[in-house]
Amino acid sequence: MKRILNIFVNLYPLWIICSSLLGYLYPPLYQWFSGNWMVGALALVMLGMGLTLHVDDFKEITKMPGAVFMGAMLQYTVLPLSAFGIGKLLQLDPVLAVGLILVGCCPGGTASNVITYLARGHLALSIIMTTVSTLLAIVAIPLLTQTFAGTYMPVDGWGLFLTTVQTVLIPVALGVFINYKFPDVGKKLSLAGPVVSVWAIVFISGSIVAQSADAVAANVYVLIAAAGSLHIIGFIVGYIVSRLFGYDKTIARTASIEIGMQNGGLAAVLARQNFPMQPLAAVPAVFSSVMQTLLGGLLAAYWRWKSDPKRIEQIKTTRRGQPKTSINLIKDHH
Repeated sequence: MKRILNIFVNLYPLWIICSSLLGYLYPPLYQWFSGNWMVGALALVMLGMGLTLHVDDFKEITKMPGAVFMGAMLQYTVLPLSAFGIGKLLQLDPVLAVGLILVGCCPGGTASNVITYLARGHLALSIIMTTVSTLLAIVAIPLLTQTFAGTYMPVDGWGLFLTTVQTVLIPVALGVFINYKFPDVGKKLSLAGPVVSVWAIVFISGSIVAQSADAVAANVYVLIAAAGSLHIIGFIVGYIVSRLFGYDKTIARTASIEIGMQNGGLAAVLARQNFPMQPLAAVPAVFSSVMQTLLGGLLAAYWRWKSDPKRIEQIKTTRRGQPKTSINLIKDHH
C-alpha cells in the first residue's frame, strides 16, 4: 500500500493535467469546488507542510545563513521582476499578467523538496529555504503583488495579507505546534500529508480550469510560454548566482530548484479569493504548477544522472586507465 501511495504522489503532475482536462471537458465536475472549499484545501496542504517541520529545523538556519538569505533574496526579487517582464514582453492580457505576477510573488512549495531529493541536492537546505520563504510570504506577497500587479489593476494589499495569514501562517504554525506538543500524533498525520496535498491541488486545478474553460483554451500557448519562461529563469539564475557566490554544485542545485519552483496552489487560491471578479487571474497558477514540475523533473533526472556515484567512479576509472598523452604529461607536470 505504501508503495502505491508513493507512486500516486510522485505522479501528481499527471493528475494535475488530467484534472485540468476534465475541468475543461466537463466543467460541472469541479465548478462546485470554490470559495471556502479552495481555502480549506490549501490550508490542508500547508498544514501538511507544517507537520513535516520541527522546532529544531529552525535552528538549522544558523548553520547556513548565507545560503538561506541568498535564496530568500532571489525568491522575492528575480521571480516577481521576471513575471512582470514576461507579462510586458508577451503582451499578456492584464488579468493573466496579474495572475503570473502573483505566481512570481509566491514562496517555494513542497514540490521543490521532492525535486531536490531526486536531484541529489541538499534536502535539509531545501526544506529550510521553503520554510523561510513561506514565512516571509506573509509580508512579501501583499507588498510585491501590490507593487507589480498594481500597475495593471487595483490590488487589495490588506486582503492579500489576511488571506495569506489564513492559508499559510495559521496552518503551518498549527502543524509545527502539533509536532512540538504531540509528536506521535504529528508523525501519524504527516504520513497522510502528501496524499491529501495531491488531492487538494488536483481539485484546485480542476476547479480553476472549469470556471474559465473557454479563456484557458484561447490562451493555452501564451500561458505555456509565460509559465515556462518564468520557471526556466528561476532555475538558471538560482544556479548561476549560487556558483558565483562560491557555493558547491549540491547547494547550487538546491537553490536553483527552490528559486525555480513556486507554490502554484497558493497563487491559485490567492487569485480566486482576492480577484473574484477576474476568474482568469488564477489560470496562470495552473499552468505554472504543470510547467515547473515537468521542467523540474527533467532537471532533477539530468542532475541525478550527472551525479550518480557509479557513473562518476566509472569516469575516474576510465581516465586512470587512459594512456599518457603529451597534453596529459604537461598537466601532470604542472
